[in-house]
Amino acid sequence: MKTGPLALTLGDPAGVGPEIVVKAWAELRGKGPAFLAVGDAQALASAPGGAAGLVRRITRPEEALRVFPEALPVLDLPLKAPVVAGQPSSSAAPAIIQWIETAVGLALRGVVAGLVTAPIAKAPLYDAGFRFPGHTEFLGELTQAASWDGARGPIMMLTARDLRVTLVTVHEPIARVSSLLTVERIVNAGLVTAQALRRDFGVREPRLAVAGLNPHAGESGAIGREEVEIVEPAIRALRDLGVDAAGPYPADTMFPDAMRALYDAALCLYHDQALIPVKMLDFWGGVNVTLGLPIVRTSPDHGTAFDIAGRGVARPDSLIAAIRLADEIARTRGG
Repeated sequence: MKTGPLALTLGDPAGVGPEIVVKAWAELRGKGPAFLAVGDAQALASAPGGAAGLVRRITRPEEALRVFPEALPVLDLPLKAPVVAGQPSSSAAPAIIQWIETAVGLALRGVVAGLVTAPIAKAPLYDAGFRFPGHTEFLGELTQAASWDGARGPIMMLTARDLRVTLVTVHEPIARVSSLLTVERIVNAGLVTAQALRRDFGVREPRLAVAGLNPHAGESGAIGREEVEIVEPAIRALRDLGVDAAGPYPADTMFPDAMRALYDAALCLYHDQALIPVKMLDFWGGVNVTLGLPIVRTSPDHGTAFDIAGRGVARPDSLIAAIRLADEIARTRGG
């Protein structure tokens, strides 16, 4: 749906999620994109900047477009127990999971144009028996992530200004990264990235730059063999499959302005290799995009910020950027 509202899940209600959702609505209520919140209406009304008169409970997502200029539309799924800002609790976990499942269901049915998720914290969910590493893997399970050209998502992408980076490994200890890298895993991430660049970003002929693992991209094997034995064969395989992939490049030379002009996405091998340049380029405006799903999903590129929750100082920039990007991707897919 190109013109439907987005669904925005509240995230952990003890974090900054409720506050930044209210602030995002205040910023976007005039021109959009329109969204409906999926979560606890009272948590939104009591958040800094919120008020009962600014929150409107709705029963059908279609009501959101009409309500949005006047009040924040909420599909109200109440918490079972009170939540204190800055104090995460596993008691909120069932509601947090329900909000995500409900919003995904709306997106799968085409009732909403896409999904934007406010931050969750993993520890309280784990304490309640949540068995997924994080949002991305849970969404992959709920949607039975799509398969394109023999490749399968979900794959994490981060965007900031003109930079897009995707990750081959995500939340893994540095000591494990080398053992987790395989030709197949890199090729899969590259194929999903190239397909998403076409489908979601309108890039007709995607160009990928692939990072090396070691300093100086291994110096032809003198500083590690991963580039020679894994990364270079993966790049050759991607080329054989029709993907314009180049590298491996030393990670410390991939991200200046002149280099970013040469590719449409950088394929990075581990978490900080991708996230440091994103946050250096645009700390407040980075967006997390999940590739390889049958639905559109974005989220802000930050966590729950329990340390500042309830104080009224949280910035909604990244959430607003995530809402706008979800709308753009939905329109690109729909066009």
